Amino acid sequence: MPIPSVLFVCLGNICRSPLAEAAFRQAAAQAGLAAIADSAGTGDWHVGNPPDRRAQAIALRHGIDISAYRARQVERTDFDRFDQIFALDGDNLTALRLFAPAGGRARVSLLLDLVPGREGEAVADPYFGLDDGFDITWRDVSAAARMLVARLQD
Repeated sequence: MPIPSVLFVCLGNICRSPLAEAAFRQAAAQAGLAAIADSAGTGDWHVGNPPDRRAQAIALRHGIDISAYRARQVERTDFDRFDQIFALDGDNLTALRLFAPAGGRARVSLLLDLVPGREGEAVADPYFGLDDGFDITWRDVSAAARMLVARLQD
């Protein structure tokens, strides 16, 4: 069986998508699932920058160091490099679908569609809010990560 590959996408790739990547990597490792994971943004404002300090702090509280992650922008080749691309909100889902090349193999969907009862919901963007918004984001991406790992193990 080929190793599954997933890409998590938000707007700037410094808050939500790196946290989703980290949560998925942790859940996959805990389950003994070999998987490829990455994150990206639809925008280019933060390319090359590390995750937001608040995102790094919440990840560290959960035992994950994401300080070496670097923001990047989604590329057309991602639609062939990954099996699944998960948008963290509807606006980024729309942007991904518009950007996707014809014939790309990746399935594109909303991350919280994986969580029963959360279908169609966005992972809240904590960037402009208080630090506790990152706790909410972590809770959401962790729940989705666990569901994704369970689905990939079936």
